[in-house]
Parts: sequence; C-alpha cells; structure tokens
Amino acid sequence: MSAYTKSMQDLIDHFKKMSGIGAKTAERMAFHVLQSPKEEMEKFSRAISNVKEQVKFCKVCGNLSEQDLCGICNDPRRDKSIVCVIEEPKDLILIEKSGHYRGTYHVLFGAISPLDGIGPEDLRIEEFLKRVKENKVKEVILATDSNAEGETTALYLSKELKPFKIKISRIAYGIPVGENFDYINQATLIRAMEGRRPM
Repeated sequence: MSAYTKSMQDLIDHFKKMSGIGAKTAERMAFHVLQSPKEEMEKFSRAISNVKEQVKFCKVCGNLSEQDLCGICNDPRRDKSIVCVIEEPKDLILIEKSGHYRGTYHVLFGAISPLDGIGPEDLRIEEFLKRVKENKVKEVILATDSNAEGETTALYLSKELKPFKIKISRIAYGIPVGENFDYINQATLIRAMEGRRPM
C-alpha cells in the first residue's frame, strides 16, 4: 500500500513515465507541484495542453511547428540546397543553438535498428529521397548519432543517395563513437559540422 494519497501517487506515476525520470525525481517533482501556488500550476497545466493541441510536425522537414511549415523551412535566408539529416527534432535544436549551420533539415524520427524491428520503411526516408529528387538538393549532411544504429542509417542513406550524384558528407570530427547528440557540447558540434567527411 502506498504511503501517498491516491492523487499524489497518480502524479508520481505520471512523472515516472517521463524519459530519464526515476522514482526519487518523480517524488520531488510531485512535491514541487503540491507546494507551488495554484496559479503557477494552472499555467503549467495550460502549457502542457497547448503543446499537445498546437505543436505538430513540419510537412517538409519534420521539425516542431505550429504551422504547416516550420520557421526554418519558411526562412528565405536558409540554403535549401543543403539538407542535414538527423534522427529527432531535439537534434535539430542542438545544431541550431550552435548558430553555425545555415542549411535546412530532415528529421527521420529514429534510426534503422533491426534488433528493435525498425527498418528503413519505418522512418521518413522515402519522403527524404523524394525531397532530394524534387528540390535540387546539392549536399546532404548525415548527422545521425555515432552509435551502431546511427552508423547503419548513415550507410543506408549514403547508398540510396549515390544515384543522385550529389555531395554526401558525414559529421565526424569531435564526436566520440557511440555518443548520442544529447551529451555533445556546442563547440564540439560546430567542429563536427566543419570537419564533416565525404561518404
């Protein structure tokens, strides 16, 4: 039997479902909610509802957006001939924070992982290849993670892109093998973009 009231236990259980949140952190978060002013928590609740109701994915690149096209795809100053392929929208946010990259993106929403039953058909690869064909793309930067799944995805994409006879590069310099984007600082990421190698 839980020492918490039902409503507190429900809240803790919901926090525990979040990625990277363990039991102790979930308890601290629940107590923070309990001890915060009601008005603050009402704003918090509205912010969650607004995200669920208003945020969608860009029809072109898959980035987070509240319109059909995200701010990057809508920006005439971005170089549409360069596309950086990433696994998740959060990877895009990390690259954007560096302030160095001026091309566009394509979010795959994952990586090829046969052990997990994820094949090319489960990702946004078909949409990407269509985009390359139709939009006069001159360079593709493969910025998937440097773990086994990311490398497999990058190799698969490089093979699929070969017939297009465009520049294909892979970020490399400064990113440790097996490391995820989440743990890479911005200076390292800038060096990785600058030191990308042809594939």
